[in-house]
Amino acid sequence: MKWKTTMTHQHDRAGGVFRDLFGRQPQIAAAAPGRVNLIGEHVDYCGGFVLPMAIERETVIVAARRTVVAGEPVARVHSTACHETVEIPLGTRASRPRGGGGWSQYVAGVVAGFVDRGVVIPPFDAVIDSTVPLGGGLSSSASLEVAVATLVIALAGHAIEPVEVALLCQQAEHEFAGVPCGVMDQCASALCVRDHLLLLDCRSLDIVQVPFNRPDLLVLVTNSNIRHALNNGEYAQRRSDCQRAAAILGVASLREATLGQVEAFRDELGDTGFRRARHVVTEIARTQAAAVALFEGDWDALGGLMAESHESLRSDYEVSCAELDLLVILNRSAGVGPDRHADDRRRVWWLHGDAPRGRGGGDGDDGGCAGLSAGGRPRLHDVHDAAGGRSAGACMGGCQQARSLNDCVGTMFDAAPCVASDPPADAEGLYGT
Repeated sequence: MKWKTTMTHQHDRAGGVFRDLFGRQPQIAAAAPGRVNLIGEHVDYCGGFVLPMAIERETVIVAARRTVVAGEPVARVHSTACHETVEIPLGTRASRPRGGGGWSQYVAGVVAGFVDRGVVIPPFDAVIDSTVPLGGGLSSSASLEVAVATLVIALAGHAIEPVEVALLCQQAEHEFAGVPCGVMDQCASALCVRDHLLLLDCRSLDIVQVPFNRPDLLVLVTNSNIRHALNNGEYAQRRSDCQRAAAILGVASLREATLGQVEAFRDELGDTGFRRARHVVTEIARTQAAAVALFEGDWDALGGLMAESHESLRSDYEVSCAELDLLVILNRSAGVGPDRHADDRRRVWWLHGDAPRGRGGGDGDDGGCAGLSAGGRPRLHDVHDAAGGRSAGACMGGCQQARSLNDCVGTMFDAAPCVASDPPADAEGLYGT
């Protein structure tokens, strides 16, 4: 993988758990980052353009080969987040993990992908430790999948190209986790490089690394702590809506459709189909325009596109939630977006997290990131530095993203603990990247 990681404290923590569980030192470490998508939500499975970036939150795995014992070779894998250890058979493709929760299906799916390719995986023990929030729209599942794939490549000595890694991991999510996801998340985790956004054509898988390294700009991700689950049916329903709309329009996917076509077939599409198709077609156009704005340094245009994206996700795609909408309203009332004062030169782009499936804006896990509340009451001091924001991930809960000058970051951290009415015990508020 091209993503570099220092793996210091997190690596040490995973190593300590490994020694406690297995009584020896780990030999190999692998890691893969989470991601946040600046713009281009719910278009990857329609062959559209997306613009994600890797974040510092990542999944780290430490492991060691194990002496072969009698019987079928297995991997013993422990999750520090779920406090579970499972056994995953390595000899047959169809084998499911023994014990454990849903997280183990992602691991087993990746292992199965390598077995399908004839790769012989030696028995091993492993500990997984992740700082990517679960169900927060930052793609904890793809981070886990790509980290497992990276580990297997090292253990088996069988290198494959990063794009093939992404496709293998996508297949694992389809077949073992039951989520018909697009390929954006896996490509972001496998292909992103530092100080760049990844402009990905999800139809051809062509990529352009877009420079994104101004020292006075920072992406902030705030956590609404409304968690989501992509396998609860709403994600699959959105994808089905798009497939039905494409069939009515007579195109292979909505990537081939135009806004004129969508408007001309409004009656045939019905209200829901029309709004789903309109979101996809306009979101693809917004993503392409955002890439141009980034290359030209037109931050006001980028902020406006992100604001339009959230409104489309909220109204047309119906994947936002009240908590995320509140964050967007608070940000805009504080000066975020294209209607802020022209003399305000400091910029923030907020990425709000996911929303409960069927209610908010993004591409992946229900739950998420958003902020701007303290002691039950919103605080808006010094947030006038913001310039644009929207929900992040598959929405239906989750995270919000923004970009800011470094001089206002401390105040934002103070002002953004949580907006969820009943946040989980491990709730976190705001991440900077």
